[in-house]
Amino acid sequence: MTEKIAILDAGAQYGKVIDRRVRELKVFSEIVPLSTSVEKLKADGYTGIIISGGPGSVTASDAPEYDKTLFDSGLPILGICYGMQLLNFHHGGTIETKDQREDGQETVDTETDSLLFSSLSSKEQVLLTHGDSVGELAPGFRIVARSGSIVAAMEKADNKLYGVQFHPEVDLSTNGKVILSNFLFKICGFKGLFTPKCREQSCIDEIRSHVGDKKVLCLVSGGVDSTVCTALLSKALGPERVVAAHIDNGFMRQEESSKVAVALSSLGVTLKVFDCTDDFLNGTTECTNKATKERYTTKQLKDTIQPEEKRRIIGDTFMRVAEKITKSLDLDPSETFLAQGTLRPDLIESASSLASTKADAIKTHHNDTELVRELRKAGRVIEPLKDYHKDEVRELGMALGLPKDLVMRQPFPGPGLGVRLICAEEPFICDNFDAVNRMLKELVNIESASAEVVKRVKSAFGDNLEPLKNSNLAATILPFKTVGVQGDGRTYSYLCSLSSNEKPNWQQLFVFARLIPKVCHAINRVCFTFGKAVEGPIKSITQTWPRKEALDQLREADAAVNKLLIEHDLTIALSQVPVVSFPIDFDIEHTESAKRQRTEGRRSIAIRTFITNDFMTGVPAVPGNKEMPLEVLDKMVAEVSKVAGISRVVYDLTSKPPGTTEWE
Repeated sequence: MTEKIAILDAGAQYGKVIDRRVRELKVFSEIVPLSTSVEKLKADGYTGIIISGGPGSVTASDAPEYDKTLFDSGLPILGICYGMQLLNFHHGGTIETKDQREDGQETVDTETDSLLFSSLSSKEQVLLTHGDSVGELAPGFRIVARSGSIVAAMEKADNKLYGVQFHPEVDLSTNGKVILSNFLFKICGFKGLFTPKCREQSCIDEIRSHVGDKKVLCLVSGGVDSTVCTALLSKALGPERVVAAHIDNGFMRQEESSKVAVALSSLGVTLKVFDCTDDFLNGTTECTNKATKERYTTKQLKDTIQPEEKRRIIGDTFMRVAEKITKSLDLDPSETFLAQGTLRPDLIESASSLASTKADAIKTHHNDTELVRELRKAGRVIEPLKDYHKDEVRELGMALGLPKDLVMRQPFPGPGLGVRLICAEEPFICDNFDAVNRMLKELVNIESASAEVVKRVKSAFGDNLEPLKNSNLAATILPFKTVGVQGDGRTYSYLCSLSSNEKPNWQQLFVFARLIPKVCHAINRVCFTFGKAVEGPIKSITQTWPRKEALDQLREADAAVNKLLIEHDLTIALSQVPVVSFPIDFDIEHTESAKRQRTEGRRSIAIRTFITNDFMTGVPAVPGNKEMPLEVLDKMVAEVSKVAGISRVVYDLTSKPPGTTEWE
């Protein structure tokens, strides 16, 4: 029997992670469109099906098409998230949008007599991220897992039809790989006979085939991805055919450019450094208005506040600068390829067709902009790491002989501090601002909350509300947007600030951080604000653009945090620690009559710790644990607070999802 799994793509952000997990279990898998016919699936030799998650609703008029005979094909099928909802809806069950949405790690109660949960316990930690839920169960199916009142898994075992509302493919589902293994080996009957050929040699062969006898210009940011890409290119083609250029875009960390040059010189790579700060700050680009489909020219980057426009300008300016550098180096553009260290998550989150045909864009990556896609179409871009995830790149780097301290250092985004400086010209205050604030105050004072709020909390949290009581917390939303991923789609929503006049109870704070986005759907990120309690409401911002003063302030705060991370050897335990500047002065007057935007004012700094293996999902470090000792966090807060113009320091309590790693 051929062992081939088809992953039917409904637009999942984690589609490639499913593919990777299946291949880790030594079963061959491929991602194909959800609309693929059963006839073609069988003709191509697939003997099992996984239907991915997706950002849409199965009840929507524009729901993705699928072959209506799929579930009668006789093939074993596992539906994940959207895939489970499709399974239920197709067989006559109902799908509902409930008051409770789930966007984080939850405990589900499982039926261990199901083959899907064989060898597992009756309670399992999994990642749930969805708005729609199964209402009425389809006839003939059995519920085999629940999350509170929500159906978390279902099966029709005789027909080998299974569905899970959660994501077994990600790290936040603790035993998710076991669940996938049960499906592949105990339900599909596979043996695990697929052994991928050496990926390093596969990449080298691809590079040599694609490039031929031409040269390659590699734009080196100094991060892990571009460094490994450069080393791989050098091994494949020889260092004499690899031109390594480092572009200082003005958004680098303190002394980053000089450190990059020193690090790469130890690898025998001659690095040419170009200061292009003015090119970037004065850069513009062309974008398409999503509503009107009309093209327009952006403002200069130094006057731009929209996150997507900032990323596009930075990405496209990068490409234009690369063209200039090519000419300055006497490289013939028609005889030179551009190499990038683009990874699979970059393409997935950008909704690139290289990774998924249906995925919703979470953010535009600087190395996957419209211009880069045009260069790809022209065959001018080579991206040898495009099928790799971050942890796999680290493994490849070690195999290439790169030093461990270089390979394991903290990731830093290509657009640099440009996407860690939250810009705003006016407060983000929607019609629901006051209503959301009122609900927050009831949540943190659950003892006196209304019956309606208590009902919603119990639906999301269960009947035992003791962990929420006696919080002594103040809660308020802040009038700017941060990006999140909820239900496989992008959200720009409010940030919730929790604060207290007492010593923080971190265990309880994380309970609230998981609960709040479930009950308040307008919130996708929760932080703890150090200092005295902030009652709110806060309705004014400090006007901020990507300019030198604000960038230098963030650079100093970032340096203070990273110095302590290195001193206390935390850069390995913590996968990433973005330091983010946001335009809120907590300690000025925030009355209705106060100015809603100020050209002068202080900003605040967020410390966003992130622990992950796959960089698609992850959790923050709990202060007091080994990943973030309390004394180190206290030092960070004290050092950052010394930076001129800083109002407060906050600690991000949010998992991914519902919050992304970066804030924009």
